[in-house]
Amino acid sequence: MLDLPKRLFWDTNMENLDWDTHARFVIERVAQYGYISDWIAIKRYYGLEKIKTELLQSRYLDKKTLNFFSLYFDIPKTKFRCYNTHPSVKALWDY
Repeated sequence: MLDLPKRLFWDTNMENLDWDTHARFVIERVAQYGYISDWIAIKRYYGLEKIKTELLQSRYLDKKTLNFFSLYFDIPKTKFRCYNTHPSVKALWDY
């Protein structure tokens, strides 16, 4: 079992969170909002290959996270699903 802080899952009931079934959700949250200690914990639990696979299939990663993991795994940004998938909401405030 992972010991991750509740602040990463502010909108989720952690009692219903299955670390294996919801691996992509957990990995995305840690990748975008986690501390280095959280990264070390998921790296130990899932392994780098599982993390890479899940991040490649993520529908959304912010630009910094995408750039970081593109460099970290030495994979072009264009290979990430989120790079090729555009959000349905373009901008909240379009003046």
